[in-house]
Amino acid sequence: MRAKIEERIMAEKIATRDAYGETLVELGKINPNIVVLDADLTKSTKTNLFDKAFPDRHFNMGIAEADMISTAGGLATCGKIPFCSTFAVFASGRVWEQIRMSVCYPNLNVKIVATHGGITVGEDGASHQANEDIAIMRALPNLTVIVPADGIETKKAVYAIAEYDGPVYMRLGRSGVPVIFDDSYEFKIGKAIVMREGKDVTLFACGIMTAASLEAAETLAAEGISAEVVHVGTIKPLDVETIVKSVKKTNCAVASEEHSIVGGLGGAIAETLIGEYPVYMERVGVADMFTESGKPADLLKKYGMTTADVVNAAKKAIQHKS
Repeated sequence: MRAKIEERIMAEKIATRDAYGETLVELGKINPNIVVLDADLTKSTKTNLFDKAFPDRHFNMGIAEADMISTAGGLATCGKIPFCSTFAVFASGRVWEQIRMSVCYPNLNVKIVATHGGITVGEDGASHQANEDIAIMRALPNLTVIVPADGIETKKAVYAIAEYDGPVYMRLGRSGVPVIFDDSYEFKIGKAIVMREGKDVTLFACGIMTAASLEAAETLAAEGISAEVVHVGTIKPLDVETIVKSVKKTNCAVASEEHSIVGGLGGAIAETLIGEYPVYMERVGVADMFTESGKPADLLKKYGMTTADVVNAAKKAIQHKS
């Protein structure tokens, strides 16, 4: 299992937004109630593929995200399953009030699938790098929050949320990411996955940081440190059982995410552990600051989200554990 994961990490990278666009077309062929709305970013979010296949079920709402979300709520009341897409910084910030009042409050079956999340948006800079969206979205009642690790999980998750009755926020990225799952993988909303077992430290991760954590575990193993890697694809509802079970074994943890360390995956896990099983925990992510323009790899290095940063955090957690 481990060797197969390593082989896939080294293989060609696939952007989660590409997997999303392709999966929408597959879903459209199966379910005529699937409709897609976009805020004038169809080529970037890849919903243009659905538009080409089903032009009568694709709605380009223009640069009007609030209108897009409100319209999606209306479509949901008529039995449609609307998928709404734009950049994560707009999906979480510009239209937060409409999501709260027109989707979450009435608990409508709207799927918000946002692309270009995190600092790997790159050269677009702080104005477009959504490093707060997970925190903003998981604060909303009734909203499920999902952050897939690769293209395969994205495909499986899109199918899952289409079947799920309720509002969902799914965060995707711009750049290609390593493929860590295979086609046999079964995504389940609210379920974390133990990717690698260990006994010295638990490495929790989501999105692109899951691959980085798997690589970190290999580096640590070469130094005699046994790291357990847990992929948390659903941030809300959080898989409390799997999280607590792991830290009871390792007694320390690291949470890694391409997001602010405030209110994201690390915050969610810390909130859980403080009541269930308090342990020392390190967080790998963007500090409480705005980031800058640059190439994705350079930004990940500057802001401390590389494999080496996960390794260092794991060693620090082990030093401090009781």
